[in-house]
Amino acid sequence: MDPTVKKALLLMALALAIAAFVALDLGHWLTLEGLKAAQSRVESLRDDAPLATAAGFFVLYVVVTALSLPGAAVMTIAGGAFFGLAWGTLLVSFASSLGATLAFLVSRYLFRDWVQRRFGGRLAALDEDIARDGGFYLFTLRLVPVFPFFMINLLMGLTAIRATTFYWVSQLGMLAGTVVYVNAGTQLARLDSLAGLLSPPLVLSFVLLGIFPLVARKIVDRAQRRRVYRGWTRPRRFDRNLVVIGAGAAGLVSAYIAATLKARVTLVEAHRMGGDCLNYGCVPSKALIKSAKVAHQVRHAGDFGIVAAPPRTDLRELMARVRRVIAAIEPHDSVERYTGLGVEVLAGHGRLVDPWTVEVALAGGGTRRLTTRATVIAAGAAPLVPDIPGLADVGCLTSDTLWDRLDELDELPRRIALLGAAPSAANWPRPSPASAPR
Repeated sequence: MDPTVKKALLLMALALAIAAFVALDLGHWLTLEGLKAAQSRVESLRDDAPLATAAGFFVLYVVVTALSLPGAAVMTIAGGAFFGLAWGTLLVSFASSLGATLAFLVSRYLFRDWVQRRFGGRLAALDEDIARDGGFYLFTLRLVPVFPFFMINLLMGLTAIRATTFYWVSQLGMLAGTVVYVNAGTQLARLDSLAGLLSPPLVLSFVLLGIFPLVARKIVDRAQRRRVYRGWTRPRRFDRNLVVIGAGAAGLVSAYIAATLKARVTLVEAHRMGGDCLNYGCVPSKALIKSAKVAHQVRHAGDFGIVAAPPRTDLRELMARVRRVIAAIEPHDSVERYTGLGVEVLAGHGRLVDPWTVEVALAGGGTRRLTTRATVIAAGAAPLVPDIPGLADVGCLTSDTLWDRLDELDELPRRIALLGAAPSAANWPRPSPASAPR
């Protein structure tokens, strides 16, 4: 059966069950008044058939929780009224966790895919956080009675938390509240409303207990950081808030954002500002793509009622245009622009001496050491020439040497063998067979 049809049938079944609950006015049994009215009859059933009564109560609790019906709190009180504190707590604890997990799984099955398609991009960071620390957040929510449990079940089903984690954290997190309500149920005759069960001090205690795992996690993270940095001496003061090694696309953006926030920033670059994107990759390759598109339009001009003519490539002019495009963008990535933004730009090679110190071997000679609160390493990578027999004999070009070689040619070569599918290779325009030399 098609998954969409299965989901529609399941949703319809749930809707019918809830509609039947409302139409038959079954909700009055899930109130304190209904519970007190039925107490003597249920106790009589319990005395005659204790195991069957306990099993029936367990199943009914699971159904109420799984369908997110109102009345779970009253059912918890009923557990104490009918079975006492110990057995009532045992039944309610497992029934509530199982029912909550079923509601969680139904929510995930019905709506998780739709939420991902609609909001997946915006929820990616939240999903990652929940997948990593969802147990801590869920435990806190379970211990704070102000959050409706049925809403927690449904919303958690839309996240990436594992079902097993959801179950055992719910079992543990709801236990304290379960004991409070079950214990109140043992005094059902004196209970007039649910509002008096949770006094402000008790709610505050639950909140503090729920926050404790998060605080403990922070303490553990801090201890781990101290262990990682053991043996290093943290400077008392810092020369820079941020040192960025590498002035390619990532390094320039990092330095720009930090400078905008008025941080003290040093940018280190050993070669060309703009890195691969400006000088060898994105910009020149996109310039070639544009020329290739124009050649394609000329070749197919007949499709638009224009007499077509085979285009001929003037490689000298083509490369001159590539250089002009680079030159037009170059000022945006220049030393002058970033100096104007308040960024100190150093020409040279940077290396980490310790977690807070960067040593720069300056291009003009000498070295300079900077202490920094944070370091961004955006040094990029160099082209890899594979160890292929015979390749060294015939010679090859890389993305770094390709453009200078093209400046020396009069025409595009007819045949080119490309290794790799990075932008410089994947975006290489194919020459017209009529215009390219053999």
